[in-house]
Amino acid sequence: MRLIALAAAASALALASACGAQDGGSTAAPPQAGAPLETRPANAPDQRPAFEGQTRAPAVRTGRALAHTVVASGLVEPWGLALMPDGRWLVTERPGRLRIVTAEGAVSEPVAGLPAVDSRGQGGLLDVILGPDFARDRMTYWSYAEPRDGGNATSVARGRLSDDGSRVENVQVVFRALPVYDGDKHYGSSLAFAPDGKLFVTLGERSDAPMRSQAQDLGSHMGKTIRINADGSVPQDNPFVGREGALPEIWSLGHRNVQGIAVAPDGAVWTIEHGTRGGDELNLERAGLNYGWPDVAYGIEYRGGPINEGVTAREGTEQPAYYWDPVIAPGGMTFYDGAMFPGWRGNLLVAALKEKHIARLVLEKGRVVGEERLLTDLGERVRDVAVGPDGAVWAITDETNGKLVRLAAE
Repeated sequence: MRLIALAAAASALALASACGAQDGGSTAAPPQAGAPLETRPANAPDQRPAFEGQTRAPAVRTGRALAHTVVASGLVEPWGLALMPDGRWLVTERPGRLRIVTAEGAVSEPVAGLPAVDSRGQGGLLDVILGPDFARDRMTYWSYAEPRDGGNATSVARGRLSDDGSRVENVQVVFRALPVYDGDKHYGSSLAFAPDGKLFVTLGERSDAPMRSQAQDLGSHMGKTIRINADGSVPQDNPFVGREGALPEIWSLGHRNVQGIAVAPDGAVWTIEHGTRGGDELNLERAGLNYGWPDVAYGIEYRGGPINEGVTAREGTEQPAYYWDPVIAPGGMTFYDGAMFPGWRGNLLVAALKEKHIARLVLEKGRVVGEERLLTDLGERVRDVAVGPDGAVWAITDETNGKLVRLAAE
């Protein structure tokens, strides 16, 4: 054990040295070499990570002073954030409104033409992204809890944003998750286009005990990551195409409630999902693989007690690249590739709802080797995060008086 501890300390010192030249030559180092950022007691103290560094990564610190500016306020539970080519932002509000917010903070009237949403509980208007050819065709995509006969489920629609930004036109629903369920939790749902133009859609398993097992059922979309073409058709190289009883849109299975996805420049697909009390997961997803829920999980039940006898590993299931116990309650995430903080390039920025910050994760060979908490002085639930044209970090807060915030170097 002492050798492992010494190796971890050496690794952290090397990381601090590597980060020392970031941000135009400023220094960055962990507060104490080798010390994990997270120091609170775990909810499941008897569980052990499957490999060194799978949880409680060493703390890192940005050497440059940072400051945030509240650019806009009065947004009602904003959920999704997307940057348009002209520097304005598309922002969804969970009750069902899409707005355009300028970099100076002017908030538009709601964009007309969106379909109705079921905004009970965790439902409503969720993520929004631009189509790959938005500059040419102004195609916009959004996910939402769609009211249906017998309940609701997550759907994805697309439409052309009018030239004046006042409405979406020619709206089409390109994906409808099945089965329909009369519940109000765990819809997912984050959206991302891969470099090849394929659209990834993340989904939850709808939370309630009778629905949990559907995360393992290939005949259900619940608890899955979905991969479709931009028009909603199924790519023929999806892993379950042609398998009897399997829905062909499925890319991966065994997820609890995935509310963040980011596709790396090399095409690698990263997702982040909510655990229970402990067990928030960052996953490097690959086609056809099973990420375990609810058969294996870190953390414990909300009511206390183990999840499936506390099993954290099982043959045929994948381990998360990283997990948190206690949880941060992750929202959206993005890869950083901006000019303002060169030392952050390739890092993941993760919105944290419960812990009210942005987690900066330093990645190395598919592992998290450092973690920093940003925007902690705002004191609000961070729902989504994005990078602006100049490299500043932008975020929205999940509050009834939600804010659009810019975080930048002083």
